[in-house]
Amino acid sequence: MAPTEEEIRAGQAIYAPLSLRFYDLLVHGISNHWIWRCPTHEIVRLYDRNVSARHVDMGVGTGYFLAHAHWPAASPQVTLVDLNPHCLARAAARIAHLAPQSVKTNVLAPWPRIESSPFTSAGLCYLLHCLPGSIPQKGIVFDHLAPHLSPGARVFGATILGRNVEMNAAARRLMATYNAKGVFSNRDDTETDLVAALEARFDDVDVRRHGVVALFEASAR
Repeated sequence: MAPTEEEIRAGQAIYAPLSLRFYDLLVHGISNHWIWRCPTHEIVRLYDRNVSARHVDMGVGTGYFLAHAHWPAASPQVTLVDLNPHCLARAAARIAHLAPQSVKTNVLAPWPRIESSPFTSAGLCYLLHCLPGSIPQKGIVFDHLAPHLSPGARVFGATILGRNVEMNAAARRLMATYNAKGVFSNRDDTETDLVAALEARFDDVDVRRHGVVALFEASAR
């Protein structure tokens, strides 16, 4: 069953201008380290290993990882893709020195034409667990991304899993709250399903887990 407009909006509605002011402190400073047990520097390293001179980022948040990444070129071409205009504005302002292109679109639907594609790297950090549906259903985001990638492009990201992972008490409570509000839709998300979704579409798939977070890397075909 396709996600409803309400479900899609719920996953990104929390990212309003006020909440984005505190996002980095709450998520990258507290939740990653103590609740999800995946230190933020692990995701920064993920970006450092994979970003390229022609990069697209999906579900951009505040642009934290783009701002902290070590780019392989002095002036990389960066495209931001998100449904939430507040996230696009915040991330674009944060990396204004890179003159990013912003594209407002629903990643669960086919993308519009993007002049800067094809891309040689694509980041999906903390996107999948906010999308409605199961991992097999969420995999459609990879199908919509694929036509915009060069062969061999690096596809990478991080997502919070909801099943078959050990959670501390704080993680269980926060996970339940976020799922009840529709901020997360990851109760049934497993590492096994993530690997299957990636291997069906990409080569050189590598998935590693830190706490309840799965970090993934792959290459476009």
